[in-house]
Amino acid sequence: MMKNYLVTFAVGFLLLAGSASAQEKKIKRSDLPPAVEKTVAAQSAGATIRGFSTEKEKGQTLYEVEMTVNGHSKDVSMTPDGSIVEVEEQVAFDSLSPEVKGGLQAKAGKGKITKVESLTKKDKLVAYEAQVETNGKKSEVQVGPDGKPLDHEE
Repeated sequence: MMKNYLVTFAVGFLLLAGSASAQEKKIKRSDLPPAVEKTVAAQSAGATIRGFSTEKEKGQTLYEVEMTVNGHSKDVSMTPDGSIVEVEEQVAFDSLSPEVKGGLQAKAGKGKITKVESLTKKDKLVAYEAQVETNGKKSEVQVGPDGKPLDHEE
């Protein structure tokens, strides 16, 4: 009896702990608040929408639209009032400055950079983020707009 109680408690605790982290939930366009829909319509002009999601981050509900624009990915996160919080947009590695290329490659080490995105917050470029594959494992690295390491992850 006590053993079953402990197992139930442990499973319940794990489920509760898992739900406390920021978890993305896929939603339909019809689930978007009107203000978010308005921003999505403006941001997605000429784009192909791949999907929508919502998540709680630091107690704040955010909505995200994932789209493809001119062959590259662009993800826009916004608050329920439609204000844009962050834009992640794929950029060509070759289009980056030598400082940014060098900074990303230094952080990637022996890994292969598979995709690079610019991160813009409040209309300001704050970082470049690269997806890296090292021996079959995927990770991400970031550098500032100048290619230098960041004090904290964006």
